[in-house]
Amino acid sequence: MRSSELIELLGGRDNIADACRTPAGILFTLKNTDAYRAEDNPEIRAVQKGNQAEVLLEDSEAEAVMKLMKQKGPLSVKRILARIMDVLSGSLVPLLPMLMGAAMIKTVVSVLGPDMLNLIPAGSDLHTLLTFTGDAGFYFFPVAVGYTSAKMFHTEPMLGLFLGAILIHPTFVGLAEQGAKFSVYGLPVTPLNYSSTILPVLLSVWFLSAVEKGMKRVIPSALKDVFVPFCSVAIVLPVMLGILAPAGSRIGSLLCESLIYLGNRGGIVTILTIAVLGALWEFIIMGGLHWLFISTVFVILAQNGQETIITPMCAAAAFATGGMAIGAALRQRDKAARSSCISCAAAQIVGGVTEPALYGVGFRYRKPFLGLIAGAFAGSLYAGLVHLTAYNFIPSASFLCFLNYAGGSTMNFINGIISGVIGFAVSAVCTWLIGNDSGKQNSAD
Repeated sequence: MRSSELIELLGGRDNIADACRTPAGILFTLKNTDAYRAEDNPEIRAVQKGNQAEVLLEDSEAEAVMKLMKQKGPLSVKRILARIMDVLSGSLVPLLPMLMGAAMIKTVVSVLGPDMLNLIPAGSDLHTLLTFTGDAGFYFFPVAVGYTSAKMFHTEPMLGLFLGAILIHPTFVGLAEQGAKFSVYGLPVTPLNYSSTILPVLLSVWFLSAVEKGMKRVIPSALKDVFVPFCSVAIVLPVMLGILAPAGSRIGSLLCESLIYLGNRGGIVTILTIAVLGALWEFIIMGGLHWLFISTVFVILAQNGQETIITPMCAAAAFATGGMAIGAALRQRDKAARSSCISCAAAQIVGGVTEPALYGVGFRYRKPFLGLIAGAFAGSLYAGLVHLTAYNFIPSASFLCFLNYAGGSTMNFINGIISGVIGFAVSAVCTWLIGNDSGKQNSAD
């Protein structure tokens, strides 16, 4: 089926509020579910729940649909930013199964290990096994991102994986740790440790995609299988190790250092930063900018073992979304509308999906967004006041996000739950008090 036909069966491009890649295909958020007609075509494998529909597609099909969804027009800052976010999300979303697995294993070590329950003694074979297994998911980030980003840039995925492997090869990492001098084809480069990083390999694969296309044009067909990979990697090496990887590392370091600085600053600056980010977090997600923060969080956790700015407000922001849906449900007279709102809350609490509440409640009635902001701000403010610390990052908006705060003191874990409860309760109460948009017939105002 052509991409344009699929989009039409979803109600057209104007009916699609959001579209994001998933490991199985594309998750579409629809403005009007009445216009959804995908079930009319047996070729389409789709699962609809509320105002969301996940269409199961092969990678090539999904890329074609996402390409068609992109806005056409002259080059602009907005389009460049959108492309950057597309690359980040397209490179990280396929990694979620690996990240979820690694994060859950690290959580088990934190809860059952010597830091909390001490059911798994430090130094035991099981403790060692779970520790290096959980760390592996983050240490080998460049390899995994090299593969997924190559797909985003339409270049050979195995070459992208190869570049990631080069960046974290033990010999190169050893040179970085020794501070040794090194050169590539006589050009001096500074060896750095790129384990657990994202941007160095992303930039390198982007350059690889351009080089590979050039090689395919000039190398005869009979020789392409051997010399396109060889020449491409040979050309990319000095640029990657001398320019792109160090630049990506520096950009990533600046983002990490900025967040770490805000976290270590303490006082009103740190507290307000967490509270304001929490209040705006769901809107940041809708704008696609959250991948920039999430990628930075993974790097900070891999390097420092804890994070104190972004993750601490995630539970409050997520559960404020569910609270908004419950508050809106309490204002409804119509049973169907009330049931829809409750389903949106359940989708967040159990399923970890906030889009149904954001689009099905927030955008539909508009006023509930004020309750969401109030709840997320209050819960995040509490997180800042108690210095809530995350020792892990499970990329889910469900109750599982509370496990992010396991690994430190028991009180830290409890405070994480309290911040989510505050976000949920304040959002529900404020939404109930403010009411739904007065222009909607389902409001009980």
